[in-house]
This record gives sequence, structure tokens and C-alpha cells, in this order.
Amino acid sequence: MAEEGFWTEKDMKFITAWLQDLVAVGYQQPRLMAILTKGNRLRLWMARMRVTAGRHFKMAFAMLSSSHLCIFTARPHGRQLFSQRTSSKLCASLNGAKASTSIQTVVRRSGNYKPSIWEHHYLQSLSSVYSGEEYTRRAENLKKRVKMMLEQVMMDPLDQLELVDVLQRLGLSYHFKDEISKILEVIFSNNCNWDKWEGENLYATALQFRLLRQQGFHVPQDVFKSFMSENGKFKACHCGDTKGLLCLYEASYFSIEGESILEEAKDFTTRHLKKNLEQNICMDKNLAMQVSHSLELPLHWRMIRLENRWFIDVYERRPDTNPLLLEFAKLDFNMVQAKHLEEVKQVARWWKNIGFAEKLNFARDRLVENYFWSIGVFFEPQFEYGRTSAGKVNALITAIDDVYDVYGTLEELELFTDAVKRWDINAIDQLPYYMKLCFLGLYNSVNEMAYDFLKDEGSSIISFFKKRWAELCEAYLIEAKWYYSGYKPTLKEYLENACMSIAVPLMLVHAYFSIPSPTTKEALECLDKYPSIFQCSGMVLRLADDLGTSPDEMKRGDVPKSIQCYMYETGASEEEARDYIKHLIDETWKKMNEDLFSVSPFSKTFISMGMNFGRVAQCLYQYGDGHGVEDGETKGRVVSLLIEPIPLV
Repeated sequence: MAEEGFWTEKDMKFITAWLQDLVAVGYQQPRLMAILTKGNRLRLWMARMRVTAGRHFKMAFAMLSSSHLCIFTARPHGRQLFSQRTSSKLCASLNGAKASTSIQTVVRRSGNYKPSIWEHHYLQSLSSVYSGEEYTRRAENLKKRVKMMLEQVMMDPLDQLELVDVLQRLGLSYHFKDEISKILEVIFSNNCNWDKWEGENLYATALQFRLLRQQGFHVPQDVFKSFMSENGKFKACHCGDTKGLLCLYEASYFSIEGESILEEAKDFTTRHLKKNLEQNICMDKNLAMQVSHSLELPLHWRMIRLENRWFIDVYERRPDTNPLLLEFAKLDFNMVQAKHLEEVKQVARWWKNIGFAEKLNFARDRLVENYFWSIGVFFEPQFEYGRTSAGKVNALITAIDDVYDVYGTLEELELFTDAVKRWDINAIDQLPYYMKLCFLGLYNSVNEMAYDFLKDEGSSIISFFKKRWAELCEAYLIEAKWYYSGYKPTLKEYLENACMSIAVPLMLVHAYFSIPSPTTKEALECLDKYPSIFQCSGMVLRLADDLGTSPDEMKRGDVPKSIQCYMYETGASEEEARDYIKHLIDETWKKMNEDLFSVSPFSKTFISMGMNFGRVAQCLYQYGDGHGVEDGETKGRVVSLLIEPIPLV
């Protein structure tokens, strides 16, 4: 009809969206009828009927393509829109129509996502006994005894380092931040142990290097030169020292760009640890398990809370287990788990109330997995508000991501993007029903978070949120335009946009304002830009996501991901492309490691949170799409962190 000059293209788009909106709010699917044509003119039938007392409803019979009319014959709740007489007259007048081509309906893709395996009533029924006062008193007593261990003045430096390492890996170090900082600062300041261990104790040197770099001390890579020969290779005599090799392997992942000794250390240790594991050289069963675990994914890249849970079991089997530390680790894990459980129940009630799972059935209903992300970013009890806020933000992102990736038409997506950029409640008038829900859910939830900060801290932060949400939707829209036009971006184009569309900048802005720490002018100025921690964390998340989800997304026709972009550009095989993406992840971690030592307006806590997004990504996408497919490896991980406590006996 647009081609015949009866309606403009703009008219057609408007009427199409209008009719879809009527279906969405409950009108019956329209019957299709041929329209009467005469002299190449099309008649637009108008009808008016009484809907409720004193109110009338005008309805245009609009053609969605070129020759068929959509007629809505019934309102929601069984109310008849047209009388039988009116309907009969219309049918009779249209019987002689010449046009007979079929209607062009809006084709919407499907992600084929399964419903959530975590039913609302099941989540609300869960509880834990470890929130009681009895356990709190018991934990406080254990904490005092561990603190006394840390404060022993005469303890050997290596014993101190091993104690710090165990506390961190058991998930207890957050109780003793000041004590641990003091120990490591003294060790770094004295700088006396490098000579003591030079060329002799690879294990002690590597452990000290890793813990100090992790704390933010820029220890030089040259400390490992004494373990190398003149040709720049590590000495062969270290090949059988599996414990030392493992510690050096973990230390090598704290490298920054240009550190060739640590690169050599990574290659050397990886090669010989694999060989020792295969031939069972110099290792017991427990050490073999740790080697296999680390070769799969290094400690520095692992999700901290999951690693805590795994290491508690490993530590219990060690011959040198300290019963006091083990008891405290188990009890503390269960108490923190009880807190996390109450939080996910709270977020689940919000999710139920917002109605996305029920109304937007094309989108992933992954509330529990979205909260799981927040545990990975900051598990410590004092970050309760941050976790619940992050769970909500992640759930909103997931739903809106599916609007852009799966369900929305390009015209609808442009309207939605404009509404988010304007952040104007009046903008919803032009949106279809499902997008009205999305926008209002987003608008109300984000404004409430900004209100909480204004109420508690006295500052307005809504502009930060508005900017990042607008940037996210603009990045989503770029990918949608690529899809609809069939455009294949270069790897550079893809990554520049993907680092924004992966939503890490948005999530970190929300996280910054949700943790109990003072805000500074310098930090706010940096936050308003695009700091290194945003770029690197987003890159790691994007690339890990692509490695895990690319096959499924390609099947449903998504835009090319980083793997496909590299293959198109270089002619590489998929295996070669995957290896290259893994290399990019490694290089990005080197850049992110620099944030540990750099002068920054952000706190160490916030820098650690940024790194944790990358860690959670490499956990969830380690075996595939652990976010979209929740009944595989992810289910077991959720159960271990949220539902099943560790037996204390």
C-alpha cells in the first residue's frame, strides 16, 4: 500500500506497531480478510461502536502488508468489539476483493530458552540454621583464636606467608584485612627473604611474589633470575619440584605486559606440570588434584567464592591441616551462605513482583544465576546492598539483552533506545506493550536505587545511571543493525562495541555506588569516563562469553562473535580462532594486573570487584553457556554456594 501511495512508509510502521500492541494487551489475533479494490484505490474502513457506557472506541482496519485487512473481533475478557450485524456487513462488502496475496507478519526469533529450574515457592521455602546466635558466638570465639595466630611476632616469614595463603583460599581473610596487610607490608619492606631463598626455595620465592603482587606491591620479576640458567631458561633441576612448579605457575599469572621472565615461567611450569601429572612424578593424590585444578584454570582467574568452597575440601584432606582454621572456615562459609540465601529470596520477590518472567516469556528467566554473579563480585557479608542491587541490575540486563538479541524488530529497538536515552516516562506512549513493561521496570528500579543513594548519602547519581544505560542500549542497537543488514564487522569493530554491550561499565557504575565506601571527586570524574578496569574487565567477560556461547548463538542467527570475526578476517580455522581469543584474554589480564599497582582514584576493593567480573565470566562460561543453560555445571555450583551447607563434623 505504501508503494501505491495510499499510505506512507511511516504510516505503515505506525499502524503495524499499533495493531501488535492491541494483540499484546489481550485482543484476539486478527482475522485476515481481502480488501476491496477499485480503480487502484483502497478503502480504509472505519467503524465505531460503544465499548463502555459513555465511551467510544474508533478502530481503523489497517493493512499490514499489501492486500489483507486485520479485523479485531473481540476485546479482552470476552467483550465483543463489533456487533454481529456490523461484522456481517463488513464481510459481505469484502467478498469480491481481487487482492489475494498473503500477509507479511512480523517474524520474531526465539532463543529457545528453557524456563527457570528455580521455582519461586521453592526458593522462598529454603532456610538455614546457621543464622542463629549460637553460631555467631562460636564464630567470634574462633576468630579471636585465629587472630592470635596472626599476631605471633616470632613466626617465621614463610610460615606467615603460608598462613595468609591458607586464610585467603579458605575464604577467611576478609576477617583479618588489617593483620594481613601489616604482615605483607613488613615482609615487603624488609626485603630480606629474596637473598635467603635465592636459587634454593622456588616454592617460597614464588609464594611471596604472588601474595605481594596480589596485595599491590610491585615486586620485580628479576627475583626469579637465580632459578634460571645463562640461556634465559629455567634450570632443569626444578623440573621435579612439583610443589615449587605449581606455585611458580600461579605466580606467573600476575605478570604485566613485557615481563618475559614470567612468560618463560608460565611456559616452563605448564609443560612440566602436565608431564609430572601424567607420569605421577613427585606428587601425592592431594597435590595431583591441585595441579589438575590449576592447569584447567589458574587461581588468579577463578571465582573466589567457588574456589573457597573447593579448597575447604582439599584442605581437610591435607596432612598438615590446622583443625582450628578448618572449623572456622566451615562455620563461616555456612553463616555467609545463610545470609546469601536470604538475599536471593529477597531479590526473587522483587523479580516476581516486576513480572518480567511471566510477561516476557521470550527472555531468559535467570534470577538465581544473576544473583550468583553478585556473589562472585563481592561475597563478603558487609556488601549485602551491593549484592541485591547487582542481582536486580543483572536480571534487567538479561531481559533487555534478549529484547534486542531475540524479540524486537529494528523499528521497535530504535524506539526503545530513544526512550532510554531520553529517560522520560512519556516516551513509553510510542512503545509496544512488552517494551512498556521493560522500560517501566527499568525506569522504576534504577530510579529507586538512585533514590536510596540520595537518601543515605545526600548526592544525586541518576545521571551516572542514565548515561550507562543509554550507552548499553546504543551498543545493543548497533549489533541489531548489524544483524538486520547482514553486516560482518571486523574484529576491531566488534570488540570496540562489545566491551560496552557486555554491560560491565554499567554494572561497575552501579556497584561503585552500592558499596559502603566514600566517594571522591576524582573517582567520580574517572567513573564518568571509561577507565582501564572497565575496559579490561569488559573485554575478559566478552571474550569468555564468546568462547562459551558462540556455537548456540550462531545456530539462532546472531551477529558474528569474536571467533567468527577473526575467522572471516584471517581465514583461520575455528580452533585457531579460539586459541587466538584465549591469547587475547591472557593479554587483557596482563593489562588488568597493572591496576593492582597503578595509582588510582578507586579503592582496592573496587579494583578487585572489576577483576571479579572477569573471574565470574571465566567460571560461568568455562564449560559452555553457564548463564543461559542453568541445569548443567551451573546448577551444582549454585547449590554448593547457596543451598547446601558444609557438614561441620
